[in-house]
Parts: sequence; structure tokens; C-alpha cells
Amino acid sequence: MIAKPTENELIAQCVEAINSTGFAQKIVNYIAHLVQFDCAVILGCRAHKHPIYLYDSIDTRRELLFQRYLTNSFINDPFYIELSKNGHEGVYRLVDISANKDLAAYTQYQQQFYNETGWVDELSISVRTDESRWIVIYLGFLESKQRFSAAQKSTLIAHFSLIKALCRQHWGNNLLLLGPLTTSATGQLIERGLDTFANEQLTTRERQIAMLLVQGCDSNDIAKQLNITLGTVKNHRKRIYAQLKVSSLSEFFQLFLNHLITSE
Repeated sequence: MIAKPTENELIAQCVEAINSTGFAQKIVNYIAHLVQFDCAVILGCRAHKHPIYLYDSIDTRRELLFQRYLTNSFINDPFYIELSKNGHEGVYRLVDISANKDLAAYTQYQQQFYNETGWVDELSISVRTDESRWIVIYLGFLESKQRFSAAQKSTLIAHFSLIKALCRQHWGNNLLLLGPLTTSATGQLIERGLDTFANEQLTTRERQIAMLLVQGCDSNDIAKQLNITLGTVKNHRKRIYAQLKVSSLSEFFQLFLNHLITSE
């Protein structure tokens, strides 16, 4: 029988994976050594922008993460609301913050995400990488009687400084782009989707810009990434929208998500 890695070995694996495609999985493995959970999602978050997908370990109904949450349901996510309003780092259970949220908005979020995905409880680990960006690691339970305990929260708080340092080292100095992706099934799915999305309608440069839009970049981000002017990016975006027959970023994002799901 193969012995499970020790905590020190798991930390070492995280350090070795910094700036590599396997980091997200390694840090999830480390957190799983500390506390029990059924699934995990890692997002890059910036105020007033769509979250950027970075990782997930969801086995079933993954399409709802892309179809619902990343498209619009995130707006009613109590963790997202708390982060946008206060920008506090730390470890938060759903019970810690949901009591202070608008009941109607929270009920809608439960119906759109929790009830449909099967999640029954959630905990977030929020790490601020700079003045406007966070890495948020969501942990979820799927079993009806499971809830994150105060003891689990305390354990994660005790290890938060290390988790924060690892996340900052890996994600702190880049645009939080999807690629290069992990070797997980999800990563391979999204990579295939990026390779095949709108490849007949768009030019090479337009596809570059479309792929950055898909990954959560705004026009300023894209201009810096491609070393072109903001006006050039805006002109390309207009033509991309026209070619794909969409009129907004939300419609563009939904088109890609639909492509992603149908290509699976």
C-alpha cells in the first residue's frame, strides 16, 4: 500500500509546482490534507468583472458552473458580494456571512447554484494578490448532513499564511489567464474549447483577443498583454462581436460557454 504524502511533502510539492500548470491541483491536495471537502473551485476575482476560471474538481453537473455561475449567478454569491464590498482576506464559512445578506438575492442564488449543483455548504479561502485582485478557493460539501465546522475553519486559519504565500507566489504576478492549463479533464476540455472556438469566423489576431476575453481580460488587459493600443483592441472587439452576432460581453461569454459544453 502506497503511503499518503505527509504535510511537509505536500507543501514541498506546492512549492515545486509554483509557476507550473500543476500548481492548482497541488494546493488543493494540500488543503485536502488539512480539512475534508467534496469538491473545490478556484477563481480569480476582480471587482465588477466576471470571475476568471482557474480550476475545479467538480465531477457532476459541471456545466452549471460555466452556464450559470460564471455568466451571471456569481453576482448573488454571498462570498462574492462580501469580497466586492469589503475586500477582506481570510477564511469564511457560508454561515458566517449569509445571515447579513439580502434574503431575496440569497434565495435566488441558492436556487440557481446550490439547489441545481447539489452543493449544501461552502467555505471560501480568499487571498488578495494586489489592490484589485483576489484568488478565491471555494470548498464544497455535497452530502445533505455535512457542514463546515468551526474547527475546520480554525484549522484553515492556522494555515492561512502559508496558503496565502503560495497563492501569491504563483498567481500574484500574472493576468490570471487560463493557460497553460492543468492536465485535468476540465483543463483539457477548456483547452480544446479555446482551440476550436470561432476558428472559422475570426482572424488569428481576433482569435487571440477573443481567447483573452474568454479568460476574463478587459480591453486594457488585452492591450498590455499583446502590446497594442487600446483603440486597436476596441476595434477588434467590435468586429469580433459583429462576426459572432453578439452585442455584449455577456452574450459573447455565453456563446463560448455553450460552445464549451456542446464540444464536450
